Amino acid sequence: MSRRVFVLNGPNLGRLGSREPDVYGSTSYTGLVAACEKLGEELGFAVEVKETNDEGQMIRWLHEAADGRIPVVINPGAFTHYSYGMRDAAAQRTAPLIEVHISNPYAREEFRHTSVIAAVATGTVAGFGIGSYRLALRALADELDA
Repeated sequence: MSRRVFVLNGPNLGRLGSREPDVYGSTSYTGLVAACEKLGEELGFAVEVKETNDEGQMIRWLHEAADGRIPVVINPGAFTHYSYGMRDAAAQRTAPLIEVHISNPYAREEFRHTSVIAAVATGTVAGFGIGSYRLALRALADELDA
């Protein structure tokens, strides 16, 4: 039986492939979903990839994960830098939670250098394009095996 895992994506991530490809690469959101599901299957995970531009929906998914002890890989997008409500929901985690970013926030605008999520996450993977998700899923597998 596969272990249920959420891969949660915040605002504008559904526009991957067309949104600033010089920053976020050319892989479409559909391609991201397929890559996460494929690697998840190899790792024994039933990966559920979700995307929202709504802060409240992200908080509800984090509550569902906490209540169900569901591990999470999360790319909060712009919520990373200011959503204290999402941070408080992530802090309630009952399983590993790995923050992920396609680009390296520290190599970008100064406002992107602060993450309100990082302090309550198991760890953060950033700067490896879509590969950041693969690294995060592998790290999650290692955390769950430990």
